[in-house]
Order: sequence, then C-alpha cells, then structure tokens
Amino acid sequence: QVQLVESGGGLVQAGGSLRLSCAASGRTFSGYAMGWFRQAPGKEREFVAAISSSGVTIIYVDSVKGRFIISRDNTKNTVYLQMNNLKPEDTAVYYCAARQLPTVDGRKSRYNYWGQGTQVTVSS
Repeated sequence: QVQLVESGGGLVQAGGSLRLSCAASGRTFSGYAMGWFRQAPGKEREFVAAISSSGVTIIYVDSVKGRFIISRDNTKNTVYLQMNNLKPEDTAVYYCAARQLPTVDGRKSRYNYWGQGTQVTVSS
C-alpha cells in the first residue's frame, strides 16, 4: 500500500506561483511513476503532469506547458508540482497519484493510489 499526502495549495493572485508537494509512504516509491491531476467544480478530473520513476520522462497537458514543472526526489519519497504564471482557470483541487509501473501515463484509470487533494484557488 502507498499513502499519498499533498500539501502546498492555497489562494494566489493571477500571475503568481505555488509549489505543491506530495509525500509518499512505502519503500516502492522509486519504482512508481507519479502524476498530478486536477478537478474543478462540476468538471471531470483531468490530467496535469506525470513523471517516470527515474524522472527522465515527463509529460504535461498542453494548457500548463511552459508554466508548470513536475519533479521528484526519490530520496525523500516526494513529488512536486511547481506552478508559475497561474491563471484563474487553474483553480481546482489538485491530486497526486501513483502508478505501479515506472512509465508515465496521462489516463487516471492507470493510477493505483490517490491522495486526498489540495485546493488551489487563483483570483483574477
């Protein structure tokens, strides 16, 4: 079992930055690909970014490319999402997810473990 705990959400003005963290329990973190997803009110949960177990392969949804950066520190069992130049449409609950394979995937059905989410609100 893997437990994921997100932190770092909050209220920020448009153009600002936030850094989300996701701390994972368990000794198998370094073998798992990790992803970030988000869900706005009344909308489906959508893919944001994913990183392979080694950190070599990274993918983003088009709407965050050039603004968000996903990274991981396998020595700390933690994955990060640096969010820059935030826009009101980035407002959502952000979820961290772990996949029991080392390769990235943008489909939420391919992830086995989920955190409880952290709220990000961007004001205009």
